[in-house]
Amino acid sequence: MTVVTKLSAAAFALAAAAAFAQPAQAERTKFEFWYGLTGDLEQRVQDTCKRFNDSQADFEITCVGQGGYPNAVQNAIAAYRAQKQPTVVQVFDAGTLDLMLSGAYVPARKLMADNGYDIKWDDYFPGIANYYATSKGELMSFPYNSSTALFYWNKDAFAKIGRDKGPETWEDVEQISRQLKAAGYDCPLAFNFDPWPTLEQFSAIHNQPIATKNNGYDGLDAELVFNKTKFVDQITFIKKMYDEGLFVLKTKEGGQDIVPAFASGACQMTQSSVADHGTIGKLAAPDMHWDVVKLPVWAGTERKNSLVGGASLWVLAGKSDGEYKGAAAFLNFLAQPSSVEWWSTVTGYIPVTNSGFQAMKAAGFYDKAPYKGRELAIESLTYTPTTPISRGIRLGGYIQIRKEVQDAFQAIIAGKVSVQDGLDQAVERGNVILRRFEKTYAGKQLL
Repeated sequence: MTVVTKLSAAAFALAAAAAFAQPAQAERTKFEFWYGLTGDLEQRVQDTCKRFNDSQADFEITCVGQGGYPNAVQNAIAAYRAQKQPTVVQVFDAGTLDLMLSGAYVPARKLMADNGYDIKWDDYFPGIANYYATSKGELMSFPYNSSTALFYWNKDAFAKIGRDKGPETWEDVEQISRQLKAAGYDCPLAFNFDPWPTLEQFSAIHNQPIATKNNGYDGLDAELVFNKTKFVDQITFIKKMYDEGLFVLKTKEGGQDIVPAFASGACQMTQSSVADHGTIGKLAAPDMHWDVVKLPVWAGTERKNSLVGGASLWVLAGKSDGEYKGAAAFLNFLAQPSSVEWWSTVTGYIPVTNSGFQAMKAAGFYDKAPYKGRELAIESLTYTPTTPISRGIRLGGYIQIRKEVQDAFQAIIAGKVSVQDGLDQAVERGNVILRRFEKTYAGKQLL
C-alpha cells in the first residue's frame, strides 16, 4: 500500500468516525389535526397544513378529514375515550357546548401562555369570540373558519326588471320574486332546509330568542321557544312563497343545492354563507354579474348583528408537551397576517381579528373584483354590539336539535304538517334533547 493510499484510508476513517459522532438531526415532532370541511374547502385545509410544515423544521402536522362537521366532533369524542385523540380538532359552532363541558381540552389562553406566545385576545371580533368564549369573555378555542350568512343576488336578472340594488327587507324579496317570475324566471329564490340561515341568523338579526336563559348562556335548564317568535311568521312566509312557485327548493338530495343553483344562473337569489363567495366565483360563468347584501329583515325591524358560523380549533387534553408545542406553533402560524389573507383569499372565510381585517382592507383586498362584497360579512357581524340574544347559541346537543328543526321544516314544506304544529313538535323533541344533556352534565356549571 502506498503512502498516499494509507493517508486516504486514514482520512476516510477519521471522516467516517466524525460523521457518526455528529448528533443526528432532530426528528420533527408529529401531531394530528382532525377537521370536518369537505369538498374544495378540504383541499384548502390540506394546503394550509403543507404551508405550515414547509414553514419550519420542528413540527409535522398530519391533517385528517372526517367527512363533515358532525363526524369530526363525534369521532374526536370517541377517540378521546379510547385515548387515541388528535391534538387539534375542528369543532363547528353547534358542538361548542359539548366540548366546553367535556373538560377534554386545554384552554386556548393556557396553551399559548405555556408555550411562550403573547396573543392579543381582545383583537378578536366580539361577534366571533363570544361564541367560543366563557361568560367572562375568555376564549376556550381558536376561531378558525369564521363566516356569517349573506344574501346573493343576480345583477343581470335584476337589471331586466329595472332594479340595480339587492333587497333590504323581506317585503322587497317578495316583490322582486314576483317581478322575476313575471319576467320568465322559473326560480326567483333558491332555499334549502338548513336551520343556520333560516332559524339562527334570522333570529339573531331580529333579536328573537331561540331558547330561554339567553339562548342557553345562563344555564343548562334552557328551553326552546322558537315556536313562539317571529320565526313562525318567517316559516309561514317561506311556505306561502314556495306554494306559489316563487321560492324553489334546491337540495343536494334533489340534484342541485342552492349554491350551484345560484352560480349556474338557474336561480336568481339565495341566502348562504360568505364562505360560498369564493365557490360561486369559481362556478359562475365569466359573463354573469352578481353581488351580495346583508340578510334582509322585515320592515320596521331594528337590525342586530348576525351570528358567526363555521368552526373553531380545540386542543384536546392528554397529549405530550411536544405535541402541545407543535399545536401552539400551528395556531400561531394561522394567526399571522400572511396566513389570514391567504385563507380568506382561497376560501371566502373572513378574518377573525380586527387587525387582520384592517390590514387586508388597507392592502385593497376588498377592492378586487373576486373579493368585493366579502367585507359585508364583517359589517353584518359587527352591525351592533352583541345582545344577550345575538351573541350566540349555547345549547347542549345542538347538533341533534338542528336535525329536528330541519326535519320539521321539511315536513312543513311537504305539506305533511302545519307550520305551527311542525315547529311545536320540533321544540318538544328538542327540549327532550336538552333535558337529556342537562342530566348528563348534572352539577356542571357553565363557564
